[in-house]
Amino acid sequence: MIGAEDILARRAVSKEVGDKIVRVVRKWVDLAASYGVDLVGTQPSPGNIAGGLTTIEEKSLGAIIKGGSRPIQGVVDYAEEVRGGKGLWIMDTPGYDIMSVVGMVAGGATLVVFTTGRGTPTGNPIAPVIKVTANPYTAKKMRENMDFDASTVTLGQETIEQAGERLFKLIIDVARGKPTRAELLGFREFVIHKIIPSF
Repeated sequence: MIGAEDILARRAVSKEVGDKIVRVVRKWVDLAASYGVDLVGTQPSPGNIAGGLTTIEEKSLGAIIKGGSRPIQGVVDYAEEVRGGKGLWIMDTPGYDIMSVVGMVAGGATLVVFTTGRGTPTGNPIAPVIKVTANPYTAKKMRENMDFDASTVTLGQETIEQAGERLFKLIIDVARGKPTRAELLGFREFVIHKIIPSF
């Protein structure tokens, strides 16, 4: 969310929540700087650049749009349970995929919908992970790892609403016991947030 925190803050239900969104994002930039790492100047990763991204802000804009447009109810710490009611919440997790998924599950998520452009074949030993891509290349190359192909929207073959209905049906099916690709392939990665941060 680096570089897009102010946009997210405008969606907060209160100034206090908006300020916390900005604070937790900038905390990671400051923490990295204390270790001599420039999160803004050295990002995105080589894989992201190969995929067509040019800046961390561009990557962040793509990341925050995945969360929809609803008001943000609050921000919880890593692995903290949401106790403030339903709605959209942000968890302050590291950017490392497996660590972030573990934090969400530790915080009470019983099912994870994980979006990936370049293809992350990750699972979890406790909760099913539905992997979604809208990248036609990834959908084809990693079809055995992806649960949901949203490239139909990217290619103009389906509307976002139609894809959303298909995804909602898949979520219900998985909640009722349909195994995800990660479960079928035996992917059960588990990494907790380390004392020394991962960027």
